[in-house]
Amino acid sequence: MSLALDIGQGAGLASASGVRPFLPPLLAGALARGDIAIDFESSDWRFLESPGFLLVILLAAVLSYGAERSGLDRRALRFGLAGLGVALGAMLFAGSLAEGGTVSWPGLVGGAAAAALGFAAVGGLLERVRARLEEGAAGLLNAYADAAALVLAAIAIFAPPVAFLGLIALVVLLVRGRREGERKYAGLRILR
Repeated sequence: MSLALDIGQGAGLASASGVRPFLPPLLAGALARGDIAIDFESSDWRFLESPGFLLVILLAAVLSYGAERSGLDRRALRFGLAGLGVALGAMLFAGSLAEGGTVSWPGLVGGAAAAALGFAAVGGLLERVRARLEEGAAGLLNAYADAAALVLAAIAIFAPPVAFLGLIALVVLLVRGRREGERKYAGLRILR
């Protein structure tokens, strides 16, 4: 049963990192420093709760928010954040497995996949919504995504079995988004 909880926790943290990369590792690291529901200290992944690592993540978050506001190429920034989210998600999943005394390398693979799922599902939704909104309202979408990532991470840490439901929701969101896109283009072909 403990392995299933570790997998739920790791997959939930990884998918949350795919949604937005900064707040899930900051939450997990801060809670791990206080040994609250998660602890990386007794594993090779103890750096995930080190003050230096958390400071680097915080500085990267500040730089990212500044870059988003400055009007840099949104597409390049989006994929850069996705890559960072995949890397952080892989580390968090591996750390969760190692915390439970399990071999951690499968967490690197599973974490990367879960983070990619989070990015694909929510990133696609955000782009579709952003295209329909005015610039001012579209700027709030990243705040909503940050809030969603933080909630997903908290659920993964404090209620790991519920994190599996979050993964299912991401899959449903991804499939429905793809289906909606296909229907849109099919309708455009009919208009010709």
